Amino acid sequence: MESSLLSRKPLSHPFKELKGRISAAAGSGVGTRAVVLFGLVLGLDSADKATLGATAAQLKHQLAITNTEVGVLAAAATALSAIATVPAGALVDRTNRVRLLAGSVALWGVAMVWTGLAGSFTMLLISRVCLGVVLATAGPAIASLTGDLFPEDRRARVYGYILTGDLVGSGVGFLISGNIAGVLSWRFAFLVLALPSALVAWALWRHLPEPRRGAQARAPHPREDPVREVAEEVGEEPNEDAVIGTDARHMSLWRAIAYVFRIPTNVLLVMASAIGYFFFGGLRTFAIVFARGHFGLSQSVASTLFTLVGIGAIVGVVAGGRIADRLMARGRLNARVLVGVVGFGAAPLFLGPGLVTTSLWVALPLFFVGTAAFSAPNPTIDAARLDVVPWPLRGRAEGARTVARAAAETAGPLAFGVLADAFAGSSGKAHGAEIAFLLMLIPLALNGLLLVPALKSYGPDVAAAAASETKIAERDYEEERSNAGRR
Repeated sequence: MESSLLSRKPLSHPFKELKGRISAAAGSGVGTRAVVLFGLVLGLDSADKATLGATAAQLKHQLAITNTEVGVLAAAATALSAIATVPAGALVDRTNRVRLLAGSVALWGVAMVWTGLAGSFTMLLISRVCLGVVLATAGPAIASLTGDLFPEDRRARVYGYILTGDLVGSGVGFLISGNIAGVLSWRFAFLVLALPSALVAWALWRHLPEPRRGAQARAPHPREDPVREVAEEVGEEPNEDAVIGTDARHMSLWRAIAYVFRIPTNVLLVMASAIGYFFFGGLRTFAIVFARGHFGLSQSVASTLFTLVGIGAIVGVVAGGRIADRLMARGRLNARVLVGVVGFGAAPLFLGPGLVTTSLWVALPLFFVGTAAFSAPNPTIDAARLDVVPWPLRGRAEGARTVARAAAETAGPLAFGVLADAFAGSSGKAHGAEIAFLLMLIPLALNGLLLVPALKSYGPDVAAAAASETKIAERDYEEERSNAGRR
């Protein structure tokens, strides 16, 4: 018996297992560092936004502000980010992306210090506005770098792990910053976020090399591109309207933006992503306010329980990316879009009953499953956008997409706050927040239907992106031959 016990293999440490999964998806040491660092960048942004939601009750009390004004604070950063993202996307397509991202993260830490030291609502609002300008480069830079660092067959899984950082950041904001606010004050909750930003900026600058642009499109991997292989196998013809006749690298900013919005699948994916973040922005800002009023919880208990619910979101993004890539490998070309249709359609079926019930123990599992379903489409949609956009335009395409996302994240907290105040009335603020959340489930449910046409357009748009990149490769080849002949 003793020898039997001694002969058993030790249980693998969960963090070692997670590291192994990330390494397998990333494919290299540089890829693994990129996944971790990109996740940390998104996590910092998400931690800040969640901290604002976790400290909303204190802000309302100490600064004498309303739910609507809390929504304004949450919207300020994303509003300015929307304005700055388009030129930032153009900058991403033409400069060193890693250094641009590292500098932005360092400035983000400075903005956190300013937020924590703000002495009035006006100063707090100004700090949030400045924060939005700093955040504008993150989305385009990460998307462009991801497209060059990872081949298409692994991008959904990779995005799943990157977006895990976004969700972990929300958990940090709710749990750690929320509890710091409860023990000390809301100021310390923001100030503590400045230190990790400095470390992340340093790690990006020192340990992540800038990849060659279009590296995956140029790389000789004939059996490692299942998206376009499957498109060829099922006989998908390119969408001729989306095939670029000129060199995309030399397109002007506005011409590039006009082009990416001529890609039908990209338009639908951008709209679906924006609606998803509209709901998520309101959820992240008012979840703690809702939980404290609806279930009668303290600040610490509400922050802790909703951090546990956030684990459902992590499960969703990891599982969504893996499921989509596996279905793709089995010949389901539009698997990434299909995960979006199913996930967005199923989420309200669980979130709705969870919002209505007054039993916390009934609501928690419903919130867990609903959040997982709601989160699963995010990595697959992000990967699908890279599939249908030629590599020279990914920074500008992501910049344009981020405008839509930022506008939705701006409108989300504002809409939630206004509706919560409007329906509070004599029934109380908890009832108003419940109605606001239920109403916002309607566009989330329609999101699944919005993506249905993309199931058909995805294949032709993938083929069109491949045709555009082939023309670029042919031009480069002819230019190299011509230069060699002159020498």
